[in-house]
Amino acid sequence: MNRRIAIIPARGGSKRIPNKNIIDFNGMPIIDWTIKAALDSNLFDQVLVSTDSERIAEVSISAGASVPFLRLENHDDFASVSQATLGALNQAEMFWDVSFNTIVQLMPNCPLRNYQHIKSAVMYYESNDIEFLVSCFAFGWMNPWWAVKLDENSVPQKIFPETYNSRSQDLERLFCPSGAIWIAKREALMKSKTFYGPGHRFFPIDWKAALDIDDMDDYQMALSIASRI
Repeated sequence: MNRRIAIIPARGGSKRIPNKNIIDFNGMPIIDWTIKAALDSNLFDQVLVSTDSERIAEVSISAGASVPFLRLENHDDFASVSQATLGALNQAEMFWDVSFNTIVQLMPNCPLRNYQHIKSAVMYYESNDIEFLVSCFAFGWMNPWWAVKLDENSVPQKIFPETYNSRSQDLERLFCPSGAIWIAKREALMKSKTFYGPGHRFFPIDWKAALDIDDMDDYQMALSIASRI
């Protein structure tokens, strides 16, 4: 029996955007968007929010998620999100006395990813012989082939000097990972301790769905997009 769990890591104490995981986003706490997408997918035996915050727990429960315990560890600035998810998985399996086969991590700062994106990623993952799948998006108008570093005098140093004078239509597409949807098999995740385990693949989704909100500029851009969809 394939048991799937969606784990939404949502610690308190965010610094760049205070209370980021429950800030209002187009009329709902931002975490509600991810909880709704997970629930609407009808894929999961449990939709678990892993948090160290009583307030985030209350908001998440109101949105329909399970929060039967608070996070015991990995809730500081130094713990990786994979560590937090593994800790939540251990707590969940002890609490429900069950083992989950498929672990799907959904970051709450990606509110524009919806249930269809989740279903597409999970179906692709389960129809292929892979152990790790990470969502990504293609770079568009921000062409990384033309990226430079600036020194203290604003003198540019080209990152890819061999492509700097190429036309954009002649360059290969480049992709960037997104926290929107990360999937792994339980045993492989336990062994590797990261979703970037051996043989991991990327799963492209559109850039709007992949948008990670890390600061207020990201937040304003995501709000502008949300108001038009």
